[in-house]
Amino acid sequence: MIDASTGFTLARTFDASSEEIWEAWLTPDSAAQWWHPRGMSTPRETVRIDARVGGRYTYTMVDDVTGDRFVAAGVYREVSPFERLVFTWGYPDGDPDDSPVVTITLERLDGGTRMIFDLRGVAGRKGDRSFYDGWQQALDSLGEHLR
Repeated sequence: MIDASTGFTLARTFDASSEEIWEAWLTPDSAAQWWHPRGMSTPRETVRIDARVGGRYTYTMVDDVTGDRFVAAGVYREVSPFERLVFTWGYPDGDPDDSPVVTITLERLDGGTRMIFDLRGVAGRKGDRSFYDGWQQALDSLGEHLR
């Protein structure tokens, strides 16, 4: 079982509507544009998203230099359009009940949206060159994608 007391939270404010951010998370064409840290890419043909409670997603990140491939997958636990998205994040054959959990919360602001990204079940901290830094870079790419 995962330790939900470990994890981290990242916050971003975007000049975008909650609908635009929602689409970026749940539309394969959009997700392929940003769902990876710097130095990697996500080929569109590897992205599968079934955005409903109990639905699954999968995507493959490819190291732009070495060509190494990293597959991530999970199950949607909560899908509250334009407000909250909860999903597991792990390996395609992994047990969803023993996978880290991501919670995305969207808050409408005048002229934009505040997004809170919370990952539970893995340790992460700035400079770890792993979970924290990877997601921080991916969210930076999300911001660029939304522009």
